[in-house]
Amino acid sequence: MLNAFSRRLAAILSLSLLSLAGLPAEAAVRNAATTEASAAAPTCGPVKDPDWMEGAVVYGVVPPLFGEQPFQAVTARLDYLRELGVDVLWLSPVNKTTDPGDFGYAVTDYFDVRPDYGTKADFKELVDQAHARGMKVMMDFVPNHTSNAHPYFQDVLSKGKQSPYFGYYDRDAQGQPTHYFDWKHLPNLNYDNPDVVAMVQRAFQYWVREFDVDGFRVDVAWGVKERQPGFWCDLSTALRKEKPDVYLLAEASAHDPYFVSNGFNAAYDWSASLGHWAWEHVFEDRQKVAPRLYAALKGGQTPVDRVARFLNNNDTAKRFIGRYGPGATRVAAALLLTLPGVPIVYTGDEVGAEYEPYQEPPPLAWDADPHGLREHYRRLIALRDEHPALAAGAWLPVPVKGNPSALAYLRHQVGASEPVLVVLNFGPAATLRLSLPEAYANLSNQVALRDLLTEKNVTVRSNGKRLEVAMPASGAVLLTPRS
Repeated sequence: MLNAFSRRLAAILSLSLLSLAGLPAEAAVRNAATTEASAAAPTCGPVKDPDWMEGAVVYGVVPPLFGEQPFQAVTARLDYLRELGVDVLWLSPVNKTTDPGDFGYAVTDYFDVRPDYGTKADFKELVDQAHARGMKVMMDFVPNHTSNAHPYFQDVLSKGKQSPYFGYYDRDAQGQPTHYFDWKHLPNLNYDNPDVVAMVQRAFQYWVREFDVDGFRVDVAWGVKERQPGFWCDLSTALRKEKPDVYLLAEASAHDPYFVSNGFNAAYDWSASLGHWAWEHVFEDRQKVAPRLYAALKGGQTPVDRVARFLNNNDTAKRFIGRYGPGATRVAAALLLTLPGVPIVYTGDEVGAEYEPYQEPPPLAWDADPHGLREHYRRLIALRDEHPALAAGAWLPVPVKGNPSALAYLRHQVGASEPVLVVLNFGPAATLRLSLPEAYANLSNQVALRDLLTEKNVTVRSNGKRLEVAMPASGAVLLTPRS
């Protein structure tokens, strides 16, 4: 371990090398204590979620889908998003990248924004205006790798081992830069190099200090963990010194308990296979939806309230509605917004938008809503706000006899509100027979229950702890005792 004086000296020498090379230092170290802070004793373990994330709904924002001047176009739609019920914006990568056609993961400058999206002033205005409306802002950040067009990597290509950045990139046994998958244009950073650790830490801190962002969705968090598992705990400690309620979402599987034990608040709803959505094959056969979904929901090692759930994101290619149709989408939206965890609604989900993020789609036609989904999403989000059981309560599966196209579960929070019985039917119209737990047998004493979605009474038949509910095809109800 370096002592304090050695760390200060290393930081000063690093800056001197940057200056002599005639290349950008990306951001000046505010003082040598920055390097010391990264070496401070970390305080990790499961971190407490900020109060603002309790029950929150996250909206994944792809800025160019909002308009021709992306930052300004997103700002212009903040009132719309707030009225929809959105609490947190997750912005797809806004850092300077290789070219306008790149989605954003090929970063060329961690300390600047994409000029095709707007200026830093435009970005700051977006953050400030979101905060003025009570919304938080998370950036999609890319610490695992840079683009091969990054000035540092280009300097390495030009000067080889004489470049001060040669050691910035991870290398294999033959001395070649490493990368994951077929990402040959995305060389991995070398987290055994303290200069890289300091640079990445400064980059995270910069957007918190200068723009007051509230958190980060961290791209390829699993990759950094593979190469330097201690980094995330250190980064979490340093960031929370800047802003105690900063939020960190790992693009990594919730099957791995490492992430919420090392500074992240939540991880992705992936299977144990890297990058594969836990619900990936759930809906392909309607006669197997319930067993497959129950298995997916019980499969992780991360607490259920720390799992980030979604129907679409930047990597799911064809949108859910295009794969399974509007009926299944309505039911799946009810599923997403009534399960424990962090629900993510992605750009245009609420208007049935069909596009593939990496194919440079034009701005969306926001006034179009061909399947009438917007009000459905708005109502589900509002119910999540109104009923604590849906936002922070426990999750208890309820067996549905003889119908694997349907599933049911109770959301309940002792002493906070009435329980909510969620019944979802992905198949044809059917009368579902539910077996209620002993503690909730009183629900079967009702001749009708109230559906929170439609605000209408639903007739039920009961026999002891069994409850029969007539469900339409592709139907969803959120049942509570009538008031």
